[in-house]
Amino acid sequence: MGGGGEVLEPKLTDVHQHDFIKGRFLGIGKNSVMLGWLYSFFKQFYGSVTKSDYMTLRLGFIMTHCRGNPKFNFHKYMIRALEDDFKKVVGISWYLWIFVVIFLLLNVSGWHTYFWIAFIPFILLLAVGTKLEHVISQLAHEVAEKHVAIEGELVVQPSDDHFWFHRPRIVLYLIHFILFQNAFEIAFFFWIWVQYGFDSCIMGQVRYIVPRLVIGVFIQVLCSYSTLPLYAIVTQMGTSFKKAIFDEHVQVGLVGWAQKVRKKQLKAATNVSVGGKSTDGSTMGIQLGRLAGKESAPEDISPTTAAAQGHNK
Repeated sequence: MGGGGEVLEPKLTDVHQHDFIKGRFLGIGKNSVMLGWLYSFFKQFYGSVTKSDYMTLRLGFIMTHCRGNPKFNFHKYMIRALEDDFKKVVGISWYLWIFVVIFLLLNVSGWHTYFWIAFIPFILLLAVGTKLEHVISQLAHEVAEKHVAIEGELVVQPSDDHFWFHRPRIVLYLIHFILFQNAFEIAFFFWIWVQYGFDSCIMGQVRYIVPRLVIGVFIQVLCSYSTLPLYAIVTQMGTSFKKAIFDEHVQVGLVGWAQKVRKKQLKAATNVSVGGKSTDGSTMGIQLGRLAGKESAPEDISPTTAAAQGHNK
């Protein structure tokens, strides 16, 4: 994986011979949806993102969002986007605390709630990893069926349609919940151990403790090794790109400009309310002016909106 100057794969004449296509078992995926999902499930455990996957998805992103800049540093953008999303992952939301309260209320003697609840993040993590791998498979199937290539290179078409409810950001919320719940489980275990001892009734039976700890370690390893790298690249295959595509100083400039637009909008609204007429601003200015009440620019920005922003700026 490289920056803006990395060299793409050698030119090929048959798209079906490309490693991105062959590596995804195209024939199986087309003939059986079930086998396609099974392949995606097992693929997350080994070589979740290959070099051919990265190079093909990188080219698809550039041709869709940065066609005028073929040397766009996709790797640097991907890392910035992941760093922005990491702030969400390590944060704590109100709905997570509600889940904790429900867990504590259900922690009744004999129910072994602390054991069964450990399977929730485990199952969700496997589902997320499978879905992300399946998105890559869908892109491979589409480009092979359409034979879309430029000078021998495959060009995938990013789209929100490949994600749950057409929203790539749902994956981030699920990863947030998975890591929070897993961290809570491990912290809860050590807290009981320190406060009441390993043999306390709150700790529970050893046959329930050991599997829970194994699941917790497995979740952390799999998420770090496979799921997060998959998330970092696959979620860039949505219809819109993220604000990280702009440098930090550009983001600050856009937010500052949006705040000025909002002030003009409020002033214009005041003039209209007293019977005056105002011609300040435009439709784009009014839309971006609403950003003034937020801490930063929007998370996902469509190419059309970005172009308008650059033009006005």
